Parts: sequence; structure tokens; C-alpha cells
Amino acid sequence: MLALGVTLFRAAGPLVQVGSARADITPDLPIQLAGYQQRTTEATRVVAPLHVRALAIGSDAEGPVLIVTAEVIAVSEALSDAVARAVQMQYPMITRERIAICATHQHNGPAIVGTIPFMFSRDLPDDVAGRLEKFTLRLREQMIVAALAALADRRPARLSWAQGTADFAVNRRLIVDGKYTGYKSTPGGPVDHALPVLRAVDANGTVRAALVNYACHCTVLKGGENFVHSDWAGDAATRIEAAHSGAVALVAIGCGADSDPQPRGLPEVATHGKTVAGEVARLFAGEMQPLGRVTSAKFQAVEIPLARSVPRAELEERLKNKPQIAYAAMKFLQELDAGRPLPTGIRLPVQVWAFGEELAMVFLGGEVVADYALRLKRELGASRVWVNAYANHVPCYIPSTRVLAEGGYEAELAMDYYGLPSRLAPDVEERIVRTVHALLPPGFDGSR
Repeated sequence: MLALGVTLFRAAGPLVQVGSARADITPDLPIQLAGYQQRTTEATRVVAPLHVRALAIGSDAEGPVLIVTAEVIAVSEALSDAVARAVQMQYPMITRERIAICATHQHNGPAIVGTIPFMFSRDLPDDVAGRLEKFTLRLREQMIVAALAALADRRPARLSWAQGTADFAVNRRLIVDGKYTGYKSTPGGPVDHALPVLRAVDANGTVRAALVNYACHCTVLKGGENFVHSDWAGDAATRIEAAHSGAVALVAIGCGADSDPQPRGLPEVATHGKTVAGEVARLFAGEMQPLGRVTSAKFQAVEIPLARSVPRAELEERLKNKPQIAYAAMKFLQELDAGRPLPTGIRLPVQVWAFGEELAMVFLGGEVVADYALRLKRELGASRVWVNAYANHVPCYIPSTRVLAEGGYEAELAMDYYGLPSRLAPDVEERIVRTVHALLPPGFDGSR
């Protein structure tokens, strides 16, 4: 019988310097929560705390990599770059491509300044906005604290990974005759059920850290549940950490922008958290593929134009529409009246880490639909590709060619929330996939 926190070490990989850390970001109350417009009042209670977690891999001489996960709805380019600069002040060898900042996209935490600017379709009162500004500054500070603590914690460890599955993610786009007809649970629609896990153990086989990925919205909790909570991702991380005393468990979200958890509601948070933690335990008890350090790290911000410019007359017509559309149109018109141009595109960060030829870990910005992960796995080999989304910057939903053709929420209706007057250009998928291929090291072409 193994003691708590100890797992069998089955495959001996090389020793790698690994460190991890966790910091609390539970907000002071009251606070305005993100994610659902119907919340017109601030939250006044905490049901589950919020955290940031960090994992550092590699020695200073090798050039470490660092991943930070935050239990928040989104991160901005400004926030991620500020964290990266703070780390680089103490560790100049950790260049920007070696730092990944990920959000769990949970909908029961504070709104983050600089992200989803028109989320509430109304202007927030000054005192409410002030509390969000204060939280965003604290979030940045705690992300830096966790990142530096993980780097300071580095000790020899062995890395390995394996892929499992979970089936609570369900496609949420109802398609009839090739067109989007509404937001509804749609079993059989495109979804990525893979659940990859990276594990770090010490020489005795004790788990020190884990990184888990699953492609599903953190929306088990609904808009009527106006309290602070970390949703399924936070629940899963807490359960994994409880099973391995002293370990830090990071959860990142894959390409699940068009997938919701089912069933939903407060009791189901624990159900889905248990599902993830249980699958992690199953993988830990079996064979896992050894990994070494990250041998290649690259980063590129891809410029993606909007599909079209929107004339003023159309914006004025939108003022007659439902509140979400009318509020955004009002803001766009205010920008034009002030002599400022409207956005014409987005910058989407794309980042790729290669662990030798064994694993390519991809980080995509934005709310990315399932087609991207499914395509990259087809093209590069499902047994050695891991795709994270909501990484480094979340400028909007990132639809695929298919989703753009179908139309609907992820294609265009959500753009108002993100302060963008039009959908993205039709070649968005090709631009992103082409960039991922370009950032991979030579020879990593899926031929194995």
C-alpha cells in the first residue's frame, strides 16, 4: 500500500529542475462578478476561494519555462506582459516566449480590468469599477508572487505525461441545415474530450506538481449563483492537491469555447471536479511517458483583421436593437465622435513549447473553439500534441472556418461584449494553424 501523496515511478526520465507555487486571490467583498449579464448586484459571499498557481521547469543555464494559471475569466495582453516583465527583472534568461499565462475562464470570479470591456452592456458605478481595479492590481501582484516562488522552489524532479478522457463537455451550438439556431446542449457536436496530464515527481516518487488540461467552459455555475467560486477547474485542482500532500495542481483550459459542462448547477461542480481528479489518479497509477526539459520555445502575436469596417449608419441602426447590441453601438459611436478609430483587428498570441520530439504544448490566446485542437491533433499526431486556450490574452472568441460559416454566438454575436464591431476575417483559422506549424521545431511534422 502506498502512502498518501506517493505514486509508483514506472519510467525513468532525465532529472529536470521543477518548482511550483500557489497564491490566494480570493477577492475582498463586495465585488462584481464576471461572465453573466443578469448579475446587477455585487457578490457578498465566498463559497470557494480563488487561486493562482505556477509551475517552473528547467534550470537557469538551460533557460526555464514558466506557466501561471489563474482562476479568473480572462487575462489581457497588458496583464500578461506585466507579469512577464516582473519575472524577467529577476531572471533575464526567461524570455517572453518561455512564460505562459493562462486563465481558467471561470464565471464566478471578479471581472478583470482590460478584458471583455462591454461585458455588462452598461457602465458600472465608479465604486464598483474601483473595486475591480483594485482586484486586478492584486491579481497581477499575486501572479508575480507565485511565479517567483515557483522559480525559487526548483529542485530535481522527473517529468512524465499521459492522456486520459472525460465526457462532461458537450457542444453547445444547435445547428440546423448548416446554420446556428441557438445556444443548446448538442451531444455529438464537435468537442475535444482529451484530458492530458503532466506530472512532476521527486526521487522517491512523491508527486510535487501536476498540470491538467480539459476543453470545457468553466460554467457549471449559472448566472443566478452570485457568489465567488472557482467552478470545476478549481474544484479539480483542490482535489488533486488533497490527494498529494504538498503538491500544486494547475488546471488549464483547452479549446472548449463552444463546449459547456453538462449537467450544470452548484451540486455538479463537485461531480465534474471529481471526474477530473479521478481520471488524473487513474493516469498516475498507470504508465506515463517520460519527458525532459523544454527544448524549444517560440511566441508570435498574429495579426487578424476584422471581416469588414462598419459604417456609422449601421451603428446608428444598431442603437434600436437589444441592449447588448445597442450599448456596444453607443460606445462605438462615442469613439468616432471623439475622433478615435474603431478596432480593425486583433493581436492573437500563439506560443509553442516542444519537449524534444515527445510533446508539443501549444498556447492559443482567445476563446478558441474545438476545431483548432482537433485539427492540430490530426495534422501533428494526437499522441504528442497538447493545446491550451485562454492563454496570454483573450481578445475575443476565435471561431473556426466551420463556425464562421454556421454563424451565431461564437462567430459574431459575442463580438459586442469584446468591443469589436465586426466578426473576424474568414481566414482566421488558416492564419492561426499556419503560425503553430511555423513555431514548431524542424521535423515536428506528425510523421511519427
